Amino acid sequence: MTGLAFGQSPSAGPVREIRAGVLAHDVDGLWSGESREEGPDFSMAVIFNRPLFNLLSATAYPSVGGSWNTRGDTSTVYGGVLLQWEPASAFSFSTGIGLALHDGERDTDSADRKSLGSRVLFRIPIEIGYAISRHHRIVLAFDHVSNADLASPNEGMDSLGLVYGYRF
Repeated sequence: MTGLAFGQSPSAGPVREIRAGVLAHDVDGLWSGESREEGPDFSMAVIFNRPLFNLLSATAYPSVGGSWNTRGDTSTVYGGVLLQWEPASAFSFSTGIGLALHDGERDTDSADRKSLGSRVLFRIPIEIGYAISRHHRIVLAFDHVSNADLASPNEGMDSLGLVYGYRF
């Protein structure tokens, strides 16, 4: 039997976890304020099995991913650091920082598109996870992208949804 069987040690390979999910796009009333864009996003991400540092009982891992808007509004690809707190219980908490590249508008008068100010944005994820088993997990995922007022305009955008993760 391989190392993928339940109860055995996690893989020492390059990938720690792969994720796929559906997120509500440009959610109203969160960090970015009002919503202008619509449709669900499909998301995919890879968390690499290369711990970068430890901070306050959490471990930082590099990650890359993207979200694709199903209505042709803003989609992103991103990379960054995900700081994961995983206590002895099945619940976990993650946050991080990274950069995102988007295909949306930088400055527009359109009432149904966001003006994001620059092509490269900061990305901040906040996640609450639940481990169903050693390999399977469900994550309530939020992410915020904006230019942090380094460019104008800076309407920012928030996504919120459910993600399935497979931990190797």
